[in-house]
Amino acid sequence: MSLATIAWQWTRLGCIGFGGPPAHITLLRRLCVYERHWLPEAEFEDGLAATNLLPGPASTQLAIFCAWRLRGVAGAIVGGVCFIVPGLALIIGLSALFLSSNPPVWVLGAAAGSGAAVPAVALNAASMLVPSSWSRALPKLYPRLRWIAYAALGVLGAATVGAFVVLVFLGCGLLEVAIRGIDRGALRGSQGAVILVIHSLTMPTVGALMWVAFKVGALSYGGGFVIVPLMQSDAVSTYHWMTSAQFLNAVALGQVTPGPVVQTVAVVGYAAGGVGGALIAAVIAFTPSFLFVIVGGPHFDRIRATAWVQWFLNGAGPAVIGAIAGSAIPLALSLHLAWQFAILAGMAVWLLVLRRNVVVGLLIAGAAGALLRINGSAG
Repeated sequence: MSLATIAWQWTRLGCIGFGGPPAHITLLRRLCVYERHWLPEAEFEDGLAATNLLPGPASTQLAIFCAWRLRGVAGAIVGGVCFIVPGLALIIGLSALFLSSNPPVWVLGAAAGSGAAVPAVALNAASMLVPSSWSRALPKLYPRLRWIAYAALGVLGAATVGAFVVLVFLGCGLLEVAIRGIDRGALRGSQGAVILVIHSLTMPTVGALMWVAFKVGALSYGGGFVIVPLMQSDAVSTYHWMTSAQFLNAVALGQVTPGPVVQTVAVVGYAAGGVGGALIAAVIAFTPSFLFVIVGGPHFDRIRATAWVQWFLNGAGPAVIGAIAGSAIPLALSLHLAWQFAILAGMAVWLLVLRRNVVVGLLIAGAAGALLRINGSAG
């Protein structure tokens, strides 16, 4: 397999990969298994299962894994970069437009409209993760009660402690490990995370941005949308890089651009330090995904078979789902205009009742906001 072929095909996937992880997985399976027969379906499924055990953007890691299986380390680097760059370039350009000091009126309206729909997107993302996570819990009363408790702690953490919600994930995961019979000394590992989080509050902008991006890339269990509770408090309340409305715009941009949803971190980086900040945030956020696959790829089968890894995810997974759902609370509280709540209600019906496409819904919400702003009725 030539690196040029990998570069072309993975760039193409990065350009057409609208719709988040489900779309990315479908495109990769179609390319690598059904059309080109580069990978057996069983091997693809094993890679999908293994990358879903890792923190960080699972679909990006799957793209890196497939390229790694075809051409080793060089293939992983070329494929991963080519998959990420198209969406990253687009989202940085849109950040410059949406976060400029004097954006056009229609941009302000589109931002307010699409941003108003984001809390419903968070609830939808959480609801899509519930079935598989619930099925992982043992079909007994106490494991199911613990699942509910972990999810409730995640909701509470996202709604109250903001940037510290990662400690909720770690705590729930380690608690489940302890309950399942692993040495309780493992709980000491969470102390380092506490020190890092506290220390980050005193860092200058670049150091703080690197820590926020690292959390997104290395500590985000459960898919792309978990970055919302991980970033929101840091970006808005702690470091004041952006307003609540601008953060809503960032999440919306991450949804409507192709490629990984995790590229939302580049919008936060742009707000903190311009194009340089966006690139730093993206590099820091995606580097762990490359390392996880390149270093851990040969050991994926053994990792999947490790009992305590499964137990940790049984605890951390529900907390992540709860945090994603709980992030809708502060997101909704940042809305101020009556028509935004109408768009939010419509988006909730569109996603949660009708089960329609997220990207299309966000584009409709943005267009409605732009029209209202142009007509002078958006406030």
